[in-house]
This record gives sequence, structure tokens and C-alpha cells, in this order.
Amino acid sequence: MEITRKRGVSLIPSALHFCFTCSNELFTVQNHTYRVGIVGATGAVGQELIDLLVSRHFPLAELRLFASARSAGKVIEVAGKKITVHEARPDIFTDLDIALFAAGGSTSRALAPEAVKRGCLVLDKSSAFRMSPEVPLVVPEINPQTLRCHKGIIASPNCSTAITLMGLYPLHQAFGLKRYFVATYQSVSGTGAEAVRELDAQVKASVAGQPLPRKVYPYQIAFNLIPQIDSFDADGYTGEESKMRAESRKILELPQLSVSATCIRVPVVRAHSMAINAEFEKPVSVAAARAAIAAFAGAELVDDPANKIYPTPLAFTGKARCGVGRIRLDTAFGNGLALWVSGDNLWKGAALNSIQIAETMIRDGLLKPKAVSAKKH
Repeated sequence: MEITRKRGVSLIPSALHFCFTCSNELFTVQNHTYRVGIVGATGAVGQELIDLLVSRHFPLAELRLFASARSAGKVIEVAGKKITVHEARPDIFTDLDIALFAAGGSTSRALAPEAVKRGCLVLDKSSAFRMSPEVPLVVPEINPQTLRCHKGIIASPNCSTAITLMGLYPLHQAFGLKRYFVATYQSVSGTGAEAVRELDAQVKASVAGQPLPRKVYPYQIAFNLIPQIDSFDADGYTGEESKMRAESRKILELPQLSVSATCIRVPVVRAHSMAINAEFEKPVSVAAARAAIAAFAGAELVDDPANKIYPTPLAFTGKARCGVGRIRLDTAFGNGLALWVSGDNLWKGAALNSIQIAETMIRDGLLKPKAVSAKKH
């Protein structure tokens, strides 16, 4: 199987080497090039990592791709260069500077410590290490200072948490967040490629008047909503909902923050949306809230309800920022605001956040490339 990813980047034969000549406002660095490996390269997030590394002009000296044994041997074309995917094993990290983990928690728990032993920085998108006291849980626009305290592993938050905080953090800075309620509208790509195929198959079967295939979800997802993401805990909340509470507290450094979430899977292919009701310590106003959102690096203010202008999942698919709109005074909370946020779960909710962490560390002088080994790969 060959997966094609073509970009206009100069190449030197032997390994995948990138030559940069543009003045890209997204990311610029001089004299440092990094050897990067992607674990889980054949999955949806892995593919986004490949595209984003190239399109954001990350200072790559070499890119290596890894996956499970059953995916080993596949070929992925990147910028005109064919790269063979190899099995992810402990010994693959020896000469790498950065390992971007885009696999599941079991893979991260097994291999991330092996990468650290070999001096490789791990940027992990799974839930394996998020709540470990020794592992920073980072959204670069919010808590980049924690990057100075890592011990080899840095975690990215759950997709729903990251997108929610792109709307809430600037308001927290302005008014002091006290508590929030959120209902999520999460796309099927958050489950994986098989779920995307299932939604497509169900829509086509429905139009044709045929029985709808169902394997991924406990109920039909086409033309439906499923108020369950992850398994239920003893308190009636799902794992996804509990993650939002715990991760928000850690990222915002608000250990007593009250959070109540209801996470819902919706028949949307890509990008999650959040309906948020939040209460703050200080008096709020819509004008001040809009100004805070507009000034925040991680958000785009899309808020003109009189002209039906507000964020939608389609509009924010493939965007680095998350859209924030429908900002209004909450009628149940004192000092409360209601708002709507849409963001790309495969970008800010996963791949992009990891790459932004690496970019931030390089800019701040926290990540230096290893001396180049003479070993051939």
C-alpha cells in the first residue's frame, strides 16, 4: 500500500532531508535541524503530523516513520520522497531528537520510556501520561512555562479539552474562571478512520434504502447523536467527560475548578464543537469577552449573530486556530458567559498541538539536536 503526501520541498537523496528557503511566519529557526520520528505514522493523526511538519516548515534533518508490525513495510510518499514504515521497537529512538507519538496509550506506555532512555524527547498525544505529576500537560498558548520542567515526556491534552480551552483561557485571563459546563459535539474522526468509513457507509445505505452497517458504535451514527464517548465510570460520567475536568484543572493550574461535561458523538466527519456556559470571579461583558478572544493567539473571533456569522465544524476543518462565537451573557450564572467553539480535532486537538510544543521548545532554546551519528539507517 502506498500513501501519497506531496509537498514542494527540496530533497537530498539518502534520507528525507528538508531544505528551507522561505520566510514562513508560522515558524523560523536558524542553524538547527532535527531528526524526528513519528510513532503511529499510518493513522489519521500520524498522517496529519506528516503534512503539518512539511507545511509549517519544521526544521527537519530527517523524518522516520514507525507503526505496528502489521503496518510495517507500507510506503508513504512525502514531498516526492518514498519512506518505508518500520515497526516501532525500543531501539528505533537512538539517533532521534524528537519522537511524536500518535498511537494509543498502550504503545506510549511501552515505548515512550525507551525513547527517553535513549535521549529522545517524547511528545505524546495519548492519555497515558497526562495526569502524571512528572509529565507536563501542555497547550503552548496557555502554559508554555511548564515545558522547562519535563523529564523527557510531554503530553498533549484530549482533543475536546484543548478545543474547549481555546475559548475559555482568554476569558479566564480577563475575568478569572470559576466553573464551567460544556456539551461537546464530537466528530467521528475522533474515533478513527473506521468510524469515518462507517458514517459514510451508513449515509449511502440509507439513501439506497438498504440496511445500515454498524460495527464501531453501539447505535447508528448517521442522522443520530450518541451521548457516550468512552466507557461510563461509577459516577455516571464517561471517561471523556472525566478527562475534561482533570485536564482543565492541570493545564489552568486550578485544582478546585468545577467542571461538568456531557460528551456527544455527532455525524460530522471532522472538527469538534463545544457549547460552553462558564461562571467567572469578576464582572463580565460581551464586549470585553470579544476583545479577549480576538487578542488570543489560539482563537479566531467569529461572532456576528445578526448576520448569521458564527463558527461551524466545516469552517474550522484544517485551521490552526479554533473559532469562537455566539458570545452572550449567561442567564443562569452571575458573572456568566455562554459561547460556542469549533476546532479541528486532528489539528489543535492532536497533531498540531504536538508540533507547536516542539516549535515552542526550539524557539525558547529548550531543545538542541544531538550530534549526528555516523550510523547508517
